[in-house]
Amino acid sequence: MTETVLLVGGGGREHAIARSLADDCDLYACASNRNPGIVDLAEDVETLDENDPEAVVAYAEDVGADLAVVGPESPLAAGVVDALEDVGIYAFGPKQAEARIETDKQFQREFMAEHDIPGTPWFETFSDAEAAAAFVEELADEGEDAAVKPAGLTGGKGVRVTGDQVTHAEAAEYVRESDHDEWVVEERLVGEELTIQAFVANGQVRPTLAVQDHKRAYEGDEGPNTGGMGSYSDTDATLPFMTGEDYDAAVDVIEATVDALEDYRGVLYGQFMLTADGPKVVEFNARFGDPEAMNTLPVLETPFIDVLTAARDGENLPELAFSGDATVCKYAVPDGYPTDPEAGAEVTLDEDSVGDALLFYASVDARADGVYTTTSRSFAVVGRGDSISAAEEQAEAALEGLGEGFRVRHDVGKPALVQQRIDHMDDLR
Repeated sequence: MTETVLLVGGGGREHAIARSLADDCDLYACASNRNPGIVDLAEDVETLDENDPEAVVAYAEDVGADLAVVGPESPLAAGVVDALEDVGIYAFGPKQAEARIETDKQFQREFMAEHDIPGTPWFETFSDAEAAAAFVEELADEGEDAAVKPAGLTGGKGVRVTGDQVTHAEAAEYVRESDHDEWVVEERLVGEELTIQAFVANGQVRPTLAVQDHKRAYEGDEGPNTGGMGSYSDTDATLPFMTGEDYDAAVDVIEATVDALEDYRGVLYGQFMLTADGPKVVEFNARFGDPEAMNTLPVLETPFIDVLTAARDGENLPELAFSGDATVCKYAVPDGYPTDPEAGAEVTLDEDSVGDALLFYASVDARADGVYTTTSRSFAVVGRGDSISAAEEQAEAALEGLGEGFRVRHDVGKPALVQQRIDHMDDLR
């Protein structure tokens, strides 16, 4: 029997999910925007508020969904999975309570400490911005750097790190001038960041490949943080600056977290800093990363639909198989992003013009006369190859026809930047 699957969300991550599912099910989607890539793959796309549980449930029932996949974090925080389950539709994603592992950073750190999750950095939590700012100033007197985070969702752009991005005084001012009351101030982790995403259901964990995202806006890792400017994965589960033992230690952290989160299901995304002492947890997310989903799903040979149906039916999750290709993902963003983005540039690339690379639409405005940028990340191209450098060349070739009004971090995946990562870890070790 062909499954009817509802996809919630309309970004680049969801385009990747749609592409991995469309050939194996009757796919429907709903989101606050109409992603042209998803429109081409789905039987129907409904425009609605994806954070409105009642609206999502109504559409799911209308299309006769057998199961659902919730892509972004905001619907998880809004309880969309809970609402779908209440009407008997299995959703691959954590319920609102379990999604707090991402949506509430205070809960995340306190949960990790309570359950002795390995890789937990030192931290302090605050329910008052002034107290958090004063603590940051105390750390300055002690010569101690820290990461300063609002407790809630910030789209990957809320963290300020002293000794790297800002001074202690600037971090304290940031806290005082923000609209947030609840804060986490924690150990500044020094090393190389990496992400491991795992499929989780029925108490089982199936980890995927390690990926390295590039948060900084400009080449050379300069500028403010973004939602992610690009990412790469290697031909095996590790990255060039990692060992197999590093990978296994990070997976152990994910498994310990799932053991403590008894009812968790969906994707658990562990963002780690590989330090001289091994991997430590930067944060957990309760869904696929964007862009990391675009590195992972295109090389996943195990049908994603088989993961979903096994999860729903209480069966063992399938063991995962991957193609062995390296991947490099590069995002095209509007000029001025992320501080002063300029919308309205026409996207002239399409799935035919990018050659052997893959195109994933993200935040775009599909009009009758073409596809145009909004003020967020526009689209990504993903190259695949028998090495990171081959994948990077394919991704770069796909961007040759990029018109005006866009910016790309061309250095993502290039040999020089990858070698910097290797040299950095060698120095730390």
